[in-house]
Amino acid sequence: MMLLETIIELLPELNKAFFETIYMVTISIIVAILAGLPLGILLFVTDKGLFLENHWVKTSVGFVVNMVRSIPFIILLVALIPLTNLITGTTIGPTAASVSLSVAAIPFFARIVETALREIDKGVIEAAVAIGASPWLIIKEVLLPEARPGIIQGITITIISLIAYSAMAGIVGGGGVGDLAIRFGYYRYDNTVMITTIVILICLVQLIQFFGDRISKIVDKRS
Repeated sequence: MMLLETIIELLPELNKAFFETIYMVTISIIVAILAGLPLGILLFVTDKGLFLENHWVKTSVGFVVNMVRSIPFIILLVALIPLTNLITGTTIGPTAASVSLSVAAIPFFARIVETALREIDKGVIEAAVAIGASPWLIIKEVLLPEARPGIIQGITITIISLIAYSAMAGIVGGGGVGDLAIRFGYYRYDNTVMITTIVILICLVQLIQFFGDRISKIVDKRS
């Protein structure tokens, strides 16, 4: 009975925290797709033996991507405080946390896109090059359609990772479910809040994974 009463009392805070998490993740995944997709394509097409082979570009972009990915998110969160303040005018709240989440998501998604493109049959690409298709046409008509299922799976994985990162953002007042767990659960030693937030995150991740898998199967021409 006490458990139910505690949850009911927390409903306004839970509702607010849930939508803050959705808000942060939505902004971050949009930025990740807009920046990470072309970055992933660039990493692929400039590789050795491909139609835009460029060792310098491949090495330089790959180094930057790997460098950002190698930084633990909690350290990146703190390191980007000046940039966050410059862009949003504040260092707390879900909008501020979205800056660090976006920076972390871009290289993560870029590598997933590159991996998805590597799964394409090289013969298909070679055939497009042989008939004189332009690089843009190959990317638009061959690479993206062929890699679509893998890219959608990549978006799913990135969203789930962002949910985990957003929970960490709660440590520095980023808002969302993680912030609620820290303030009401950890600081107040309230296991009810901790368990409730964990259940919410698990349910959210399961739903995202389910719909991501379904969409990926629908667009997969091989199935």
